Amino acid sequence: MKSDLKICLAQINPTVGDIDGNIQLLRETRKKAHKMGADLIITSELVVTGYPPEDLVLKRAFQKVVEASVLEFARETKDGGPAIILGSPWCDKGKLYNALLLLDAGKVAAQRYKHHLPNYGVFDEARIFSSGGLPGPIHFKGLLIGTMVCEDMWYEDVAECLLESGAEILVSINGSPFEANKPDERISHAVARVTETGLPIIYVNQVGGQDELVFDGGSFVLNADRSLKVKAPLFEESFVCTSWKKIDSSYGCNTNLIADSSGNISAIYKAMTLGLRDYVRKNKFQGILLGISGGIDSALSLAVAVDAIGAKNVRGVMMPSKFTSEESIADANKSSELLNVNLQAVPIDTLVSGFEDALADLFRNEQRDATEENIQARIRAVILMALSNKFGYMVLTTGNKSEMSVGYATLYGDMCGGYSVLKDVYKTTVYELARWRNQNFSDYFLGPIGYVVPEEVIVKKPTAELAYNQLDEDKLPPYNILDDILLNLIEKDNDIQDVVEKGHDKEEVLSIWKMLDSAEYKRRQAPPGVKLTKKSFGKERRYPITNKFRDNL
Repeated sequence: MKSDLKICLAQINPTVGDIDGNIQLLRETRKKAHKMGADLIITSELVVTGYPPEDLVLKRAFQKVVEASVLEFARETKDGGPAIILGSPWCDKGKLYNALLLLDAGKVAAQRYKHHLPNYGVFDEARIFSSGGLPGPIHFKGLLIGTMVCEDMWYEDVAECLLESGAEILVSINGSPFEANKPDERISHAVARVTETGLPIIYVNQVGGQDELVFDGGSFVLNADRSLKVKAPLFEESFVCTSWKKIDSSYGCNTNLIADSSGNISAIYKAMTLGLRDYVRKNKFQGILLGISGGIDSALSLAVAVDAIGAKNVRGVMMPSKFTSEESIADANKSSELLNVNLQAVPIDTLVSGFEDALADLFRNEQRDATEENIQARIRAVILMALSNKFGYMVLTTGNKSEMSVGYATLYGDMCGGYSVLKDVYKTTVYELARWRNQNFSDYFLGPIGYVVPEEVIVKKPTAELAYNQLDEDKLPPYNILDDILLNLIEKDNDIQDVVEKGHDKEEVLSIWKMLDSAEYKRRQAPPGVKLTKKSFGKERRYPITNKFRDNL
């Protein structure tokens, strides 16, 4: 029995479906750990396939490649180097499991299957995987390791079963996506498991972007006395080798390594940056293209784009009309200059006139309304998509969650694009993020230090500039009021009466609720975007488009 152990926490960034690439990442990680004299490496949930693989994992051909690749990698562990715990889909007796595998001595030495399969929010594992029974510990070098797969740590029963079966250390492998305040929530659950069992815990989480999800890492170690010994950085790949020693009958971690914590706004900004960076990188886009209006949404989106992939890979396009103010043109230019992005101008007045002339007979005797406004937005979308097709750059949309909630966006216009970093960001948070970025910098960012969003853009009243003297507040309540109503209706899922009782005007709440409800058909056609809140649009908030229910006040 070994009383001293070196256990490495490998917080890596896999790509869904890239089995060869993910195995190579694991192989490189193992080489690094071998040089450090490690006994064991712990990686994240479904790291072999990337998480979440969704219905890809149901393909039998995919399952066969996964199994063959894992077995081949397992054979490499005959070299006397460290063993490795990894996550992978695994077929056993005709059932598919979300598995934790121990590769050691040239083989798959042990397997344990996820017991609690999440079936809420962005998760639908109960539809894909079979549930494993309550697990017993894994024997490794005389140590009894109690293993849990992600959701298993959020319940008492798995840890309790492991304790009763003799486990000496708890290990949790995870694919836990970011949302605001979630890192603290994870540690809170881990503390509960340590308190209940009296055992230390090693928690390893995936890092990286996958479609709408961002995995923030933040792997950690808690000793049996609940002291935090190790905390890996958020939003970055990390490799931490920890030293463990058995004193009397208990194991403890002797390594002290605590990465700087991120505040909530800092974490949101970094999540947006990582989500966009990986979406572009993993899907092999040439770069990012976006329309710059001179408003705060496009200015912030531009800053995130530059921080994600660098100014040389970002193109901005200003598409002024007769309604565009000189102030907006100046603000668009200043935003681009601060970020070292070349801003190109494509005036649309002649294009708008052409459309209006073509439709003149059909629109005769009809009053001008939002139809003509939307034509401008759709012309801009056509220009952006033409540039995207020609140069291979992905169009980044710039609409925020407040606008998308109430349908204050043009379908096939400003909603047109491949990705949105503000999709889950309320307008009031947009302002917070802009101010935060102007005052903060991280080596993680590829953009410049200092101000990147002009103060003029932050302080001016928001406008779509699709008509003369137009302001957002002509049609919407002030954003601080709108966002609080939306937060209650969406994140908290409150009834209308509940929102009114919080101090909001009855008619205003009803109006916002109706707009939220009727805009579902637009949101269903919106591009993907980074999930940041507890209830993002898309997989987490699924309402029928055809819907006659009315919440009567």
